[in-house]
Amino acid sequence: MEEKQEMISYFAHEGMMARMERTNHRLWIVVIILIVCLVGTNLAWILYERQFESYSETTQEVTQDTGTGNGTNNFVGGDYYGETDGQNNNP
Repeated sequence: MEEKQEMISYFAHEGMMARMERTNHRLWIVVIILIVCLVGTNLAWILYERQFESYSETTQEVTQDTGTGNGTNNFVGGDYYGETDGQNNNP
C-alpha cells in the first residue's frame, strides 16, 4: 500500500514561508524586549538596594537610678551590658 503524496502549489508554499518568516521576526523582537526588561528590572533592584546603608550601628548610653535603698536596678527596653553602681556590686 503506497501513500499518495499531495502536491501543494508554489504560491501556497511561498505564502506559508513568508508568513513563517514574519512570525519568526516578531518572536525575535519579543525575545529581545524580554531580555532588555529582565536586565532593566535587575538593575532597578540593584539601585533600590544600594540606597540603603549596608551596616548601621546604634549606640546608646542609659543611666538609671532606682531610687530605692536595696540596689535593685531593673533595666527595661533592650539589651543590657554592664554593671550597676549599687549595693550588689561589692567585691
